[in-house]
Amino acid sequence: MLDEQKETPDFIIKAAFATDNGKNFISRHFGDAKFFDIYSITENNSILLKRVVNRDGKENNAIHADEKKAKSISKMLQKYEVNTAVSRVYGPNFKRICKKFVCLVIDDIPMYTSIKMIQDNYKKIQSEWDKGENRNHISLKNKR
Repeated sequence: MLDEQKETPDFIIKAAFATDNGKNFISRHFGDAKFFDIYSITENNSILLKRVVNRDGKENNAIHADEKKAKSISKMLQKYEVNTAVSRVYGPNFKRICKKFVCLVIDDIPMYTSIKMIQDNYKKIQSEWDKGENRNHISLKNKR
């Protein structure tokens, strides 16, 4: 009898959702979120892994468009193996963030709705990730 093994995908999206309340995306820049909810997303499943407090947001008097802020947030998210950033709005550090993550631009929709959109665009996100620092953002606006 053959042992059945769970199929493990080669690529798993680990997405940081910019939020203040865990339900909705913020209307401010990605780096200004109070929290980043980190999800593991495959084509068929998703799970909330962790909520990370953004200690580099406006609450700590971070300077707007500060390169140090972008580096600090990137380093923090990479510690959790994040490869995808999800937000309605990005700021002046957008190009820096795109070098480290696949940046998804999303409509003003509940976060749970966006997970299905991410799953529907799984291959596209993986392809963009594979481009390395030359990756572009992906707009999921008006894709509902």
